[in-house]
Amino acid sequence: MPLQIVQRRSRGFICVNAHPEGCRRNVERQVAAIAAHAKSGRAGPARVLVVGASTGYGLASRIAAAWGFGAKTVGVCLEREPDANKTASAGFYNTAAFHALAQKDGLFAATINEDAFSDAAKRSVAEIVRKEMGRLDLIIYSVAAPKKKDPLSGSVHTSALKPIGEAYTNKTVDLDTENVTEVTIAPASDAEIADTVAVMGGEDWKLWLDMLAAENLLAENVRTLAYSYIGPEMTWPIYRDGTIGAAKKDLERAARALDEMLDTRWGGEARIAVAKAIVTQASAAIPVVPLYMSILFRVMNREKLHEDALEQMRRLFFDFLAEGAMPKFDEAGRIRLDDREMRSDVQAEVTAAWQNVTTENLREVSDFAGFQHAFRALFGFEIEGVDYSAPVETQLSW
Repeated sequence: MPLQIVQRRSRGFICVNAHPEGCRRNVERQVAAIAAHAKSGRAGPARVLVVGASTGYGLASRIAAAWGFGAKTVGVCLEREPDANKTASAGFYNTAAFHALAQKDGLFAATINEDAFSDAAKRSVAEIVRKEMGRLDLIIYSVAAPKKKDPLSGSVHTSALKPIGEAYTNKTVDLDTENVTEVTIAPASDAEIADTVAVMGGEDWKLWLDMLAAENLLAENVRTLAYSYIGPEMTWPIYRDGTIGAAKKDLERAARALDEMLDTRWGGEARIAVAKAIVTQASAAIPVVPLYMSILFRVMNREKLHEDALEQMRRLFFDFLAEGAMPKFDEAGRIRLDDREMRSDVQAEVTAAWQNVTTENLREVSDFAGFQHAFRALFGFEIEGVDYSAPVETQLSW
């Protein structure tokens, strides 16, 4: 297959292609950052499963485990492979880069490119863990999928990003035109709420742990984490109190059930880790949120508080999961990685800027340019040192 020149093509919050070299450099940067931090030699998780391992917090978790503690890792993702007419998805190229670097550094890595909700993916993982890894001591659940096919009934559930109870109106920004406008979102139906909980709630997390328990693949003192977000009150109608929030509440319900099961049988635990707002393919699609994040990033960068996914996961793994860590939890037993975002002084500044932001002053009162760059970088574009006019190999594998 001849090399191709890959130029970015996007529509709003959707980028329809990805650049393999840019994705590789993204992963290399994250690996280097964790490897530099791991020189203390502290022990940590050694056999790790990441469900949702190809982008965002899932990918950063896998990198933190592998290069932070030398962990054997198995990842699950569902990513588009390259063909003659299209590049692969960014997550596919991220995973190819992860495998190449792991092989170079002598780290065991296996990835299942299948629907994480399926029984087939679970069976594939169980086989790999049994043959190559032994019993798992950490399971990360970081799935962000728009749809779910129920493995039992075969019915398809589609998530909705809507408020509950009444319509919600607030400011938002168009990612193409940069216009700041008001958007009104109609409330979700009962069916849409139920579908969103089915896709984004805790049912599948529990199914994964149930399967691993039944297969005797959980180690003593095993831990499992799922990632969530709470955010400020201005986003609650579309997030915490909306359909996504209903799913996150179900995730917390699952955490309590899993925590009881793991504590009783293995002396283990299940927790929710509440992360800060970062640019992901999922977060860019939520109305209101990209504008909030653009303002937030300006404030947090100025105060030297901003963290990307890798920096958040570095803090999680070394401050909460490493040997000798003394983690603190909130009143609900959650790990709070959003503590810097939710500082009262940070939120006060964000609120003041939110009240005044318009199309005309968007780039003055926010870091919309930084948001745009972070979004494009997810797909391997606008990465320093990459020549986007040069042909590149797109037919990669792992």
